[in-house]
Amino acid sequence: MTPAPLVTVFGSLHYDIAVMGPARPRKGETVTGTSWHPKSGGKGGNQAVSSARTGIATSMIGAVADDDFGRFLLASLKRQNVDEQFVRRDALQPTGMSVAIFDAEGDYGAVIVSGSNLTLGSDDVAAAQNLLSRTTVLVLQSEVPDAANVAAARAVKRAGGRVLINAAPARSVSDDLQKYVDIIVVNAIEAEMLAGVSVVETLDGALEAAKLLARVYPEVVVTAGGAGVAYADRNGIEILIEAVKVKVESTHGAGDEFIGVLAAEIAYGRPMEAALRTANAAAARLVGTPESAR
Repeated sequence: MTPAPLVTVFGSLHYDIAVMGPARPRKGETVTGTSWHPKSGGKGGNQAVSSARTGIATSMIGAVADDDFGRFLLASLKRQNVDEQFVRRDALQPTGMSVAIFDAEGDYGAVIVSGSNLTLGSDDVAAAQNLLSRTTVLVLQSEVPDAANVAAARAVKRAGGRVLINAAPARSVSDDLQKYVDIIVVNAIEAEMLAGVSVVETLDGALEAAKLLARVYPEVVVTAGGAGVAYADRNGIEILIEAVKVKVESTHGAGDEFIGVLAAEIAYGRPMEAALRTANAAAARLVGTPESAR
């Protein structure tokens, strides 16, 4: 009997404070905001929730503190059907958090404080060994230590699962981690850094960056915001998907929505083009949804 597909997200959890205002402040400037609200965040947490919303079994491996922020995040994961039993309660570091400031157009800037996310390591991988051995697709990001990602990726690959990394925020992927990655997903800024190209603004530019990165990774996805999504792999397959046109309410979390849905679609065994189209449509729906309605 074929085991049920399982997405496991290994990574970051942040307590987000979203601040709404007419514009983001410049250096030395104070701007009067209109509202604020707390929300669950961290690229890992967001991606796990997005995966779980598709109906697929989804587990989260991470670390929070035994504080109000941590309890908020754990309750949120559980409420949204993410298995949180392997989210460790760290006794030394506070729960990770971020402040995101939104302008009237829905764009934002954010500051994160990683806290307990930086304590993730091989002990967390060992504690979740049984889970990782059953994982169909492992999702990683760059908000936790590289050594922790390597340990998790190694465990999943040994068990026959696939590894998807969202190399965000933009930073180099170590040689130790590269060898375990099946699929890398980056946005335009991350593609520019990793592929060594100057500007990725168009769909054709995204495809060129994807083809360059496919020399290193088996499969590459480059998201180019309002332009769309480009895919390339080592076998020479290329896919271009234009963005779904929507009225932008907020771009916050759109990339994480794309990743979570894409991971679920891949775990379900969907063809890559179909998986990309479904993820692209999900991200567009989120962009068209006001922050207050999420």
